[in-house]
Amino acid sequence: MERKVIETGDGSKTLFIPEMNEQYHSVNGAITESTHVYLNAGYKHHKTETPYLFEVGFGTGLNALLTAVEAEKQKRKTTYTTIEKFPLDMKLIEDLNYGKLISEEAEALFTKIHTAKWGEEIQISEYFKMLKIEADLIAFNFADTQNFDLIYFDAFGPDKQPAMWEREVFDKIFKVSNPEAVFVTYSAKGEIRRQLRDCGYMMERLPGPPGKRQMLRGTKPAD
Repeated sequence: MERKVIETGDGSKTLFIPEMNEQYHSVNGAITESTHVYLNAGYKHHKTETPYLFEVGFGTGLNALLTAVEAEKQKRKTTYTTIEKFPLDMKLIEDLNYGKLISEEAEALFTKIHTAKWGEEIQISEYFKMLKIEADLIAFNFADTQNFDLIYFDAFGPDKQPAMWEREVFDKIFKVSNPEAVFVTYSAKGEIRRQLRDCGYMMERLPGPPGKRQMLRGTKPAD
């Protein structure tokens, strides 16, 4: 599948898939969107001192990078598990400019994140450990994984990958979410909110990133 590197509104780059007419991030700003949806509404919102985080859709690794940078800043030991069915070629990764736009430290972290072996838990930095899983979430068995405090749901949109947004997928994630776990996604569709609510999450609509009116955040009730 062809992927083209394009520049977004905040100067950061993303990938565009002509076949799907879909990009990996908002054209209004890749870093801006990821910071707003996943870092601010998710990672910074949840107060667990040693969070276990699960990301659906590793993609370009931007969400992982921003979380790693923030984990070091907060000195907050973070374990990050991410699943991706179609890992990107390193040649495409090398054309992305996230680290360069953030800091020298971020650029080094970005390289470590992408060169880390798939299927092995790797200590990327003092406060950031990650496991990259190459698999299809729909068929994936969570039996051997830690339960999670935070979920970044960053699959392609419901109109592009409808099977990823089905109730069965949300149920699967809910079952491996700890009490008071937080689920964040850029989507604000009413049907997605209802499905997540029916799984058991307490749902709220939040202001969205530039170019998007709203996003969703769910919280699993405490035991």
